[in-house]
Formats: sequence, C-alpha cells, structure tokens
Amino acid sequence: MGFGFPRVYPILDASTIPAESRAEFLLRLGGELGEAGVTLLEYRNKTGRDTEILADARILRSAMPAPNIKLILDDCVDLVEQTGFDGVHVDAGDVSPGEARRLLGPERMVGTFGGPLQIDGGFVPGVLAEPANYWAIGPVFPTQTKQTRHAPIGVEGVRRLRALAEPERILTAAGGITLATAAEVLAAGATSVAVSAALFRAADPAAEFRRWVAALAMGDTKEGAGS
Repeated sequence: MGFGFPRVYPILDASTIPAESRAEFLLRLGGELGEAGVTLLEYRNKTGRDTEILADARILRSAMPAPNIKLILDDCVDLVEQTGFDGVHVDAGDVSPGEARRLLGPERMVGTFGGPLQIDGGFVPGVLAEPANYWAIGPVFPTQTKQTRHAPIGVEGVRRLRALAEPERILTAAGGITLATAAEVLAAGATSVAVSAALFRAADPAAEFRRWVAALAMGDTKEGAGS
C-alpha cells in the first residue's frame, strides 16, 4: 500500500458538524487537524444527500491536501472520484470490497468491516481474502456515533481477532475507544484505533488529537523500556 497506517485516526461523523457556517467550520477544522499531524481521516455521513456529502468532502480535501493526508469516504463508492478522496470504507450492505476495488482501481484504499461475527467471535467468512487494505474490527466498547447490531467485543475480542489474522494484516479497532483505553486496545493487537466522539465532541479536536498522539507515544516508550 505504501502508506504507514497511523496508530490513531479520526472518523468525522456528520452528526458532529454544525449546520450553521458549515463550510467555514470544515475548512478551519481540516486545516487544524492537518497542522496537528493527522495523516488519515474518514468522513462518514449516513443521512445526508449526495450534494451535502460532496460539498463537505470537497472542503475537507481542499483543507487537507493530498498526498500528505489520506481521506476515506464512508460507503459512497460512486462519489470517491468526484471528491478526490483516497479511498472508501464499505460495510455489510454496501458494495463488496471486491466491487469497490474494481470501481476504484488498485491505487485507492479500500477498507471493510472484518468482524467479529456474534456466532463464534471470528472474522466474517472470506473477508480476509477480499482485496482490502484494512479491516475494521469492533465495536470494542459501546458507541453512540454509529448504529450497529454488533455487541461490544472488548479488549479480549481484539486480542482474539489478531490471533486469527496474519501478522501483517491492518486491523483498525473502533467503537467507544477513549484515551484511557486506546493503549490497551493497541497492545491487544490493533494496528490503529479509529476515534470519533472522543475527538470531535471535544472543544478543540486538533488539540485533543495531539494529546492522543503524545500519550500513545509515551506508552510506546514505556513498553520499549520494559522489554
């Protein structure tokens, strides 16, 4: 893929974007997040019309330019080209990862829901054979920013899925993760933690992102010192 997946990346849910002065808010937010060191961001809008999604996405792209910052669009494979985004995340009920890859070509990123299934706690059957760049796992903890029928898997669920996957697989953990739990989720085997409410409901999302990066870097240092 030629891209170093960050240990933490934001998911900007449209529910956290104010209706008033929307464009100005997104332009400022995107610039501040870029300055804070964000290299990957997913934009998710489950209820908006295509016109709203395109307008938001184009502002984010202008504020967070390629190639230094990768932008992922949730669900809307057919809009990726128009937004200039770098990839798409597809879940069950959307187009398949294989179809997304066919439509977007080999250069763009494709992410998908990897699991677990409630029945046995394992990956969705066949999902690791799909032509995806990363597999989202969770929800790790209860979440209010995304509707899901899946029960929280906890840190042990992350550890179990990592054991079932090849070491090089990129597993992104999401769902109710806070700064207090992020290091434990990463230590259990997640490549990255995807964070929405904990960042975007903060008074200053960019400052909060910096705080996460600094805290997780300190955790790495402590782990290294003890090994």
